[in-house]
Amino acid sequence: MMEPLLTISDLSVTFATERGRVQALDGVSLELAAGETLAIVGESGSGKSVTALSILGLLGDAGQVKGGSIEFQGEDLTRVSAARLREIRGNQIAFIFQEPMSSLNPVLTIGTQVAEPIWLHHKKSWPEAFAEAGELLAKVAIPDAAQRLEDYPHQFSGGMRQRVMIAMALACQPKLIIADEPTTALDVTVQAQILSLLKNLTKELGSSLILITHDLGVVARYADKVAVMYGGRVVETASALDLYKNPRHPYTKGLMDSIPKLDGDPGSRLHTIEGQPPDLSDLPSGCAFHPRCPYAHEACTASKPPLTAIATNHQRACFGYE
Repeated sequence: MMEPLLTISDLSVTFATERGRVQALDGVSLELAAGETLAIVGESGSGKSVTALSILGLLGDAGQVKGGSIEFQGEDLTRVSAARLREIRGNQIAFIFQEPMSSLNPVLTIGTQVAEPIWLHHKKSWPEAFAEAGELLAKVAIPDAAQRLEDYPHQFSGGMRQRVMIAMALACQPKLIIADEPTTALDVTVQAQILSLLKNLTKELGSSLILITHDLGVVARYADKVAVMYGGRVVETASALDLYKNPRHPYTKGLMDSIPKLDGDPGSRLHTIEGQPPDLSDLPSGCAFHPRCPYAHEACTASKPPLTAIATNHQRACFGYE
């Protein structure tokens, strides 16, 4: 059996705030195989982006890994030097940030920004790196790619900027690409184009993909497996097919029920999950979801349910929902 490409084990992360340290991640464990696409879903504040940023040590001065490990190809990224992380970032692991309209440097040309990681990590001459940048822009379907290298970000639409971000991510042919809400602020048609492009190109390269999203429609079409997060913890993991067919955590069930259905009753109201996501600086005791859960009982308020296997390749953190 092949070793997983990425293994996150019992990861805990806190942030320093004016109200003291906030527990952003609490014992997160995930696994990703080579060539696999993992979607991480959940409401805002559930810990999706913090998990992704932790992988590359991009938590800033306020964030701190308090426990656990992040093993990439057998190397624990929480214990490597800053210099080693710089070697890995953009080279073996690439990150596509959430907002395409502000992720590019406005005073550098597109060609300069795409060519830089090739020049830096692959040690190619600048003309060679610049030529490869043009090829990458063509690969992500930017018209007249070679002529657009000298353009600046403000001359590109939002969808085109996101294509440039994908080109930058692919520049060094990384083993892992992390895409944090890559279609935010894009219209529905462009979203579909960007996601299809990202999925096809990662498949072509044989790269693994972590796709962070709140859009469950994206999960169904593009992911191999799914991790559902709530309150800084993973509450359910399964294959995308199994999760849609048989969600086994009440939070996942609530998310699924809230999706509008084409064959639903036109006069019926959409299902909602009552209440608000938890305040990470003041989490409830026990299971963080219990104040909103219609199935909660005494055990749910007393202790945190562990993530346990309930079927082949299906885990959940719940004391009794069926």
